[in-house]
Amino acid sequence: MICVVDASVAVKWFVKGDWALREDHVEPALALLQASANGAVELYQPPHFLAEVAAVLARLKPQTAAHDLANLTALDIAWAEPSQACDHAIALSIQLDHHLFDTLYHALALNTPGAVLITADRRYFDKARHLGQMAWLPDFSPV
Repeated sequence: MICVVDASVAVKWFVKGDWALREDHVEPALALLQASANGAVELYQPPHFLAEVAAVLARLKPQTAAHDLANLTALDIAWAEPSQACDHAIALSIQLDHHLFDTLYHALALNTPGAVLITADRRYFDKARHLGQMAWLPDFSPV
């Protein structure tokens, strides 16, 4: 299974045990990460993924953000071409009146046969789920 994981999910990989951050749905996010490590899912990410996750980690966990980002880059991730799905993402951004970074993840999933976007961003999920190829993190099972 091919999974496009947005930053709302990936950040949860680095907050376990840090109760001050109060992230919901950490366990399903970690299960998805484990499924990637086991080969049950393939992570397929747009190029802006690293920058977006780094930006959130720098804000939430400034002391460990660089180390966490190094761990993220060490994962087995397949990377989309920079321009892949950009036109579709722009159209989605306009159609849904939503931030382009979020629609880039979804457009990549929509343009990749068999792929699904996994998100913990409820606002985007509620706006875009009717378009398909998307799962709400707590409801997603990687196996």
